[in-house]
Amino acid sequence: MADKKWILHVCGARPNFMKVAPIWAAIAARDKLGQKLLHTGQHYDEKMSDVFFAELGLPVPDISLGVGSGTQAEQTGKVMVALEKVVAEQRPDLISVVGDVNSTLAAALVAAKACIPIAHVEAGLRSFDRAMPEEVNRVVVDRLSDLLLTPSADGDENLRREGVDASRIVRVGNVMIDTLRKNLPAAQARPILRELGLNAGGYALCTLHRPSNVDDAAVLGRILDALGAISQKLPLLFPVHPRTRKMLGAFDAKLKAWPQLRLCEPLGYLDFLALTSQAKLVLTDSGGLQEETTALGVPCLTVRENTERPATVTEGTNTIVGTDPKRIVAEAEAVLAGRGKAGRVPELWDGKTAERIAETYEQFLGRR
Repeated sequence: MADKKWILHVCGARPNFMKVAPIWAAIAARDKLGQKLLHTGQHYDEKMSDVFFAELGLPVPDISLGVGSGTQAEQTGKVMVALEKVVAEQRPDLISVVGDVNSTLAAALVAAKACIPIAHVEAGLRSFDRAMPEEVNRVVVDRLSDLLLTPSADGDENLRREGVDASRIVRVGNVMIDTLRKNLPAAQARPILRELGLNAGGYALCTLHRPSNVDDAAVLGRILDALGAISQKLPLLFPVHPRTRKMLGAFDAKLKAWPQLRLCEPLGYLDFLALTSQAKLVLTDSGGLQEETTALGVPCLTVRENTERPATVTEGTNTIVGTDPKRIVAEAEAVLAGRGKAGRVPELWDGKTAERIAETYEQFLGRR
């Protein structure tokens, strides 16, 4: 790799792996740039990270920081301290970060202070809600980045409004859809529905992990009431994020009253994609799942008051329902009655985003 300029990809959490995998593959196939993979260890549960590397075809990380859990500040600080040493020793030509997790912010801060160019994949997304930790991360990372790769037109508009020079903005599309398209046939061939006793189109799927939903017992209780009511109409599978699992102990009695609300451990990427693609309805607070359901044409109810992915609402299958149980249940009943959004797939969500990113990186580094 000594004769090539090279990129350090920083991954930290489950959604990052789905975005980095196709970029890694596209750069490797073109063979014009070198690359290394760094895993911060922000997600350290096997189901939340290790299995993703295996299923997505990512290599064993060249560098693992193993930072583990902690508060926002602790986690960001641990990544910065460890990553600063790596960057000082290895001096990559470009640091590529994806998404909006703490590892993304930490890597951008380290790169900026080391005067190493930063590329941000999934730039420009805004919920306009600074109470969301991810929103703060997005704004800061975009301010520091040299190359801003956006998934949709709203990202371009947000960045221009914030004063970002147009020459730094490149709309490439949604790289997570590359991963989805590539893996969908293998996912749907897996036996997970049969193992769980579910029928395609005959169940709902739910994920919850955002602090505003799961750390507040009153809010979580309201959402569970809605899920319980929906589960009386069709089975509802709820893979439980580690953050959420800690809070559910207070609701044991409630959960026992709803046998059709089925809790399970987090799933690997392929099994979860199999379930998402064949669900009648998805309820979530995950940004990535809003995008995946839009690409799959599956109705999605977002259990939040806002979204940083408005294309999934204006063009796709997503409806913002908040946390009021009556609204959640009413919108779910509309879907079950055949009145869910049909939607369409946004422009450039075509499975070729990673190719455009690889070409953009080559051009950027060729000018330096």
